[in-house]
Amino acid sequence: MDITIIGGILVVAMLLMLSSGIWVSLTLTGLAVIGLLLVENSSIGLLLGTSSWSATTAWSLTALPLFIWMGEILFRTRLSEDLFQGLSPMLSRLPGKLLHVNILSCGIFAAVSGSSAATAATIGRMTLPELSRRGYNDSMSIGTLAGSGTLGLLIPPSIILIVYGVAAEVSIARLFLAGALPGVLLVSLFMLYTITWSVFRKETEKTQDDNKTYSWPEKLSALKKLFPIAILIVGVLGSIYQGVATPTEAAALGVLGALVISMATGSFSILGFKESVLGAVKSSCMLGLILVGAHFLTLAMGFVGIPNALASWISTQGLSPIELIIYLSIFFVILGCFLDGISVVVLTTSIVMPMVQQANIDPVWFGIFLVLVVEMSQITPPVGFNLFVIQSLTGKNILYIAKAAFPFFAMIAIAIIIITVFPNIALYLPTAMTAK
Repeated sequence: MDITIIGGILVVAMLLMLSSGIWVSLTLTGLAVIGLLLVENSSIGLLLGTSSWSATTAWSLTALPLFIWMGEILFRTRLSEDLFQGLSPMLSRLPGKLLHVNILSCGIFAAVSGSSAATAATIGRMTLPELSRRGYNDSMSIGTLAGSGTLGLLIPPSIILIVYGVAAEVSIARLFLAGALPGVLLVSLFMLYTITWSVFRKETEKTQDDNKTYSWPEKLSALKKLFPIAILIVGVLGSIYQGVATPTEAAALGVLGALVISMATGSFSILGFKESVLGAVKSSCMLGLILVGAHFLTLAMGFVGIPNALASWISTQGLSPIELIIYLSIFFVILGCFLDGISVVVLTTSIVMPMVQQANIDPVWFGIFLVLVVEMSQITPPVGFNLFVIQSLTGKNILYIAKAAFPFFAMIAIAIIIITVFPNIALYLPTAMTAK
């Protein structure tokens, strides 16, 4: 059967299965089975068993449940409250004032949770009611949270970067290094937009904080609340960047640190501990099933011949790397309108990587590009997961939330353009650390 016909059948099958509500992991497995049947391969059971073992026994995967558990523990502490109280005095004179708390708090929490949804939910529970009480613009409060919540996907330790690293066979430590500067870039763009918006709206926007000032002793005293989380971030990421610990060992260190913070802040309880373990197990099992399905699909696509066919087609089209990036950006944003970020990564990696290699695009840089595009999809209806999280917090219409988040969607698009023009923003730290 012609490869084009097989590809068309698989696309239709994928859309039918996803639209019918079948789990992503089962959809991936089903597509692999259909593909093998179409090429008359009878070793489906053997290939599924082999690929499942390979997908679940990679040592680098052990970091995944540990980082998830660390985030679950911190989710149940006073971290979000301490972030708000610690950052508020330092931002009192900046245009936009406490709107920046959303951005910086999400950036800091992202560095210890690795999850977009957890970041938006945790910070939103604390900041949205407080910002509303103080008279801040409702749409802007929601927009800053929706956009900044996506930082959990990019700023290391990112769960989605671990998934991409395993699927694309790229060093997770290098990916973590590569995500740091683009993360800072994105935070800066979000804050710049907020400052610009606030300057233009100054005459019409009045809040309780307009005349509130803090002395330097008060600011320094408030910063003490950030010490525990700062120490945890430095301990986890610093151990990876300095080569002292592998991502898995750093994740174990992070869990221990999260437990210490939980006890030190008086947030620790046996019930909370059990809930954190249960939450980590649920999330890890879900991701494990998706990875098994993705690995099986990757193997099946090799037998079907679709990756080689796509690579050959790319070479005959004469697309430049920039043109390929533009087409892939559109493709991933559209796909992200219907799937969560991790599903997008595992569903497309086996198909897209041959194109990336054919175009001589650095796989580490491509991982950061992919995460940025997936971040855009997290605030794009109809299936923008951050939109759903914020809807559950506010009760607002999802289109209202999407409209509020659109400027930050544009900021992520600008970040993609910047790292495409200046790829060293993503590659500088991995290259520098490797050179050492």
